[in-house]
Amino acid sequence: MKARFEQFIRERQYLQNVTARTIEWYRYSLRWLPCENPTQSQLDEMVVRMRERGLKPTGCNCLSRAINAYLKWSGSKQKIRPFKEPDEVLPTFTEQQVKRLIGWKPKSKYQRRLHLLILFLFDTGCRISEALALHVAEIDFDNLLVTLDGKGRKQRIVPISLELRKAIVRFCTDRARKPDLLLFASRVETTWVRRNILRDVKRVCRSLGFEPPVRTLHSFRHTFAVNYLRRGGSVFHLQKVLGHSTLEMTRRYANLVTADLQAVHERVSLLSR
Repeated sequence: MKARFEQFIRERQYLQNVTARTIEWYRYSLRWLPCENPTQSQLDEMVVRMRERGLKPTGCNCLSRAINAYLKWSGSKQKIRPFKEPDEVLPTFTEQQVKRLIGWKPKSKYQRRLHLLILFLFDTGCRISEALALHVAEIDFDNLLVTLDGKGRKQRIVPISLELRKAIVRFCTDRARKPDLLLFASRVETTWVRRNILRDVKRVCRSLGFEPPVRTLHSFRHTFAVNYLRRGGSVFHLQKVLGHSTLEMTRRYANLVTADLQAVHERVSLLSR
């Protein structure tokens, strides 16, 4: 990587203390730049290459944010113009699918660990990365709370249900999970590989008779958020639980409660008797 790119990344890492994942994002994004000081025409051509490679507007905007941060740091007056992103309906599990996953009866040790992860994602709405980084010591069994390490090294405390607590206690007892260990870990006590989890969750869904939604692992989070609002939860409280930096990010989930809107419309429509 070019020297100026490395200087930008070093300053972000040591002066702004960004996370390792953010550093990876910068490195990947800056590889798209043809040189250290691109012209506007070169930036436009770069965006064309992104689109030709199959990147969607959302993906292009994600890369552009990192590249624009570099351009601003370097003193360049050039900037990538963001795409207008489509306001798509976020994928979720249906109520029937949720019931099937919760009621699934795992047989092996590996399946029991996978089932507990599914329950954990449904009950907390956390990101998969947050669940995989959780240590047993970060679970307050007495007060039904867990401490999660979110994006940007921002910790937050979220509640868990009594049912999830029972499932975690059974799992920790059976697997002898000590406080300093990861709750969800591989057989050799390393971080569980996300790719393997995705593969096995899809396999379970299909064995239960349905096709998993797109962005399967993140759909657990979407499903939690929709049901939180559907059952009377506050958008402000949901923002805290999900760890969103802005309320606007949380409000997207209000658009997903389509069935509820239809039910209300039937009651208030002037054409309904």
